[in-house]
Amino acid sequence: MDKNKLLIEKKETVVAGGGPKRIEKQHASGKLTARERLALLFDEDTFIELDAFITHRSTNFGMDKIKAPGEGVVTGYGYIDDRLVYAYAQDFTVIGGSLGEMHAAKIVKVQENAMKVGAPVVGLNDSGGARIQEGVDALSGYAKIFYANTMASGVIPQITAIMGPCAGGAVYSPALTDFVFMVDKSAQMFITGPQVIETVTGEKVSAEELGGSMTHNSISGVAHFHNVSDEDTIAQIRRLISFLPSNNAQRAPMMDSGEVEGFLEHLDNFIPESPNKPYDMHKVIQSLVDHGDFMEYQAYFAKNIITGFARMGGRSIGIVANQPMVLAGTLDVNASTKAARFIRTCDAFNIPLLNLVDVPGFLPGTEQEYAGIIRHGAKMLYSYSEATVPKVTLITRKAYGGAYIAMCNKELGADVVYAWPTAEIAVMGPQGAANIIFRKEIGEADDPIAERQARIEQYDNEFATPYKAAERGYVDDIILPHSTRARLVDAFVMLEGKRASLPRKKHGNMPL
Repeated sequence: MDKNKLLIEKKETVVAGGGPKRIEKQHASGKLTARERLALLFDEDTFIELDAFITHRSTNFGMDKIKAPGEGVVTGYGYIDDRLVYAYAQDFTVIGGSLGEMHAAKIVKVQENAMKVGAPVVGLNDSGGARIQEGVDALSGYAKIFYANTMASGVIPQITAIMGPCAGGAVYSPALTDFVFMVDKSAQMFITGPQVIETVTGEKVSAEELGGSMTHNSISGVAHFHNVSDEDTIAQIRRLISFLPSNNAQRAPMMDSGEVEGFLEHLDNFIPESPNKPYDMHKVIQSLVDHGDFMEYQAYFAKNIITGFARMGGRSIGIVANQPMVLAGTLDVNASTKAARFIRTCDAFNIPLLNLVDVPGFLPGTEQEYAGIIRHGAKMLYSYSEATVPKVTLITRKAYGGAYIAMCNKELGADVVYAWPTAEIAVMGPQGAANIIFRKEIGEADDPIAERQARIEQYDNEFATPYKAAERGYVDDIILPHSTRARLVDAFVMLEGKRASLPRKKHGNMPL
């Protein structure tokens, strides 16, 4: 037989995956195949497949009679916007995309190759889980993937998309990566499935309720991006990569931002006169960043803080912003953890941070105290203090107490701190402060209500302003809102050459 023809036939068998019927079933469930997903992910005709002929060597439970083209996972590399990226896509049409020894070996090789050349890794997960017939060999395979995930952490961006089932031990590889996307209705993640939960606890819950995309995007915080389809997910992965460098020794690519607009008059009267009236911080962000383009991170989780990627003057930045529309912008357990994780991600990949502050404090209450707000709030303090990337802070309105510090004040390493004239920087709000400082005067007054109001106004005028902080050098400048974008762009340009190092140590002991 012609050897060239044999090679072509063997490759055609691998490309066919589980065959037409299983591919048709995959499409009927609203999902693309592994190869279709990779074709969308990479620039046209740039994907190079690796290890196409690898197959399992299991003979237990009839596995010697089961063919697994490609071993249930397609691996290789290609280019996204002309940048090298490695990827793997589990093939649900081949033994349900189950993971065995050699399936795992293919993924680990991709991870290791990406580390060698400093390229991002994208994993497209769609698997029935561990291949039970292979027993401990499958568990060993998972462990090797987890180890590779950990070694790559902070070195190269690791992105995972859950595009089908992901259960049991399989969930921990996505959890170890930097970014997790989930497809609505198609994707589910859980340690133990609905049947096991009902058997053990008596609880009845559907797979979607237990581990669907909105569950993990809005409740657990496991996922970072919610997407409506395979196509949407892959488009958003490509978008995310545009904000990231290829590795921790590089910076994110510059983009042409066009002309920088220095005047945004509508911001001059944007902050409500009443300190208790909320406003949407998203509108501030969209006014400040290039073309209003903001890719929000964990948009459905802990909505009282906003995190995400944008560009200013063509440079990628990460944004951490209080959201007065939700819980008055207070910091709680989930917001603190969300922000800390995002700050550390940006710092790992040399992405400067812009912090937009309107925070009245940490959320009070027994629920928060019992949930460990002290421990979780400390994560933000630790993350900002540890971050060596350029850090620019803008105080738009309230900046009270420990939460003012937690949002990256000067002492936590902010390189530049700006404030709007509407900023209020104080230990606490005027009402609470007046009740404590002027308790005696209020109590002895003929008209306690009028005296209290007068003392609130006195405190407000003297301390709840940006001027005391500016006098001490804690604020570098008080700026008019309409000039903010130009000043921020200039600050990030000025900080491009920032050099900072941390004390030599094995690692710190973050309050996890």
